[in-house]
Amino acid sequence: MAATMVLQLVLLWSVAAQAETLQAVTHPEELGFDVTRLERMTKAFQGYVDAGQLPGAVVLIARHDQVAYAQAFGYLDREAKAAMTPDSIFRIASMTKPIVSVGAMMLVEEGKLDLAAPVSQYLPEFKDLQVGVEKRDDGTGKTELVLEPQKRPMTVQDLMRHTAGLVYTPPIGDGPVANAYRDADIANRDETLAQMVTKLSKLPLAHQPGEVWEYSMAVDVLGRVIEVVSGEDLDQFIEERVTKPLGMESTGFYVKETERGRIAQPDRDPATGQRPPLFDPATKPKRFSGGGGMVSTAGDYLRFCQMLIHGGAFGKTRMLAPSTVSLMTSNALKPGTGYAANISLFVDTAPTPAMGQGFGLGFAVRTEAGQNPLPGSPGSFYWTGAFGTTFYIDPAKEMIIIMMIQVPAGPKGSYYRQIVRSLTYQALMPAE
Repeated sequence: MAATMVLQLVLLWSVAAQAETLQAVTHPEELGFDVTRLERMTKAFQGYVDAGQLPGAVVLIARHDQVAYAQAFGYLDREAKAAMTPDSIFRIASMTKPIVSVGAMMLVEEGKLDLAAPVSQYLPEFKDLQVGVEKRDDGTGKTELVLEPQKRPMTVQDLMRHTAGLVYTPPIGDGPVANAYRDADIANRDETLAQMVTKLSKLPLAHQPGEVWEYSMAVDVLGRVIEVVSGEDLDQFIEERVTKPLGMESTGFYVKETERGRIAQPDRDPATGQRPPLFDPATKPKRFSGGGGMVSTAGDYLRFCQMLIHGGAFGKTRMLAPSTVSLMTSNALKPGTGYAANISLFVDTAPTPAMGQGFGLGFAVRTEAGQNPLPGSPGSFYWTGAFGTTFYIDPAKEMIIIMMIQVPAGPKGSYYRQIVRSLTYQALMPAE
């Protein structure tokens, strides 16, 4: 039965490709995989479903432009007893960032957006942002936030590499600036990106631009920059310029009500009986979150990854120049870059020298073969989503790994992300 499902998935993705970029195969050994070892992936994920650890999953591995492994596990919705399917739709959270970053780089290539320009060139509200510095009063022992001017303005490049001085609300962000974001309800889906930027312009930065890497709402701000430069709402721009040309028909900031039955749902918490507080993709938001608001399928995201691994082209469709993709996938963090205190939350994804990684323009990049506890080649790039989704592109191996799951934000997703990477590489054998 599992073999039949794999064949169905492979054929589905092959037919959906509508280009010669992807060619389906049913013999993973032809692509360098040990079939017996690859079966460990199936046993592991089916085991997670059977044990109630995961409601379901879709795992896809492609190599040399061919699908080597494709499997749907468990339930789309366990409570409804709805089976997971190849075309299930997932909230991809921060896997939105690479898509929006590609959109921004298309504008750069057209001469409409300047990576080195101050963000205030496009968003004038940001011109006089102050930096909030925590200082301790020796007399009282209390810590207060003191505002200082920017040493240099944040740039568009800072937004894409998370060195803009912006933060996320708790629990990702920490400290007085993050708390101020929370109190201002910065991430409200019922307010536009323009309204979000106005709110941010009244709050201080947490760091001097360019000095500290802190994962943040920077790509949400980038989304507003795209709106200003293009004259279109972000959802319309991304659809017209990225997802539609790539044939990503099930990817966007919301889905039609008629497609609600394809949305993967997390399990209910046994302690509370409630599902985690994930947004409803069938409700069109007012704020199109460039940092985490999109939904997609494994097959759709494979198209996006294929475009990147081929230097900006998918079949006959060219999105970016190879030099642009090279820039995006190179480490953009200068030596001496600091890291926010919450870097410990990122575990294997931390873009630090100690982890053999950096950060490019939209995703983490692998800089060293060792140091990181997970397998991967230097030059690989990837990112992940808060609800467990992940992708990993290894150009040296000509390989793409995609995992789609839907779990509460937190360490649970990290565990499965590490498992899918390890189980993929342990099955990959050298050419004889």
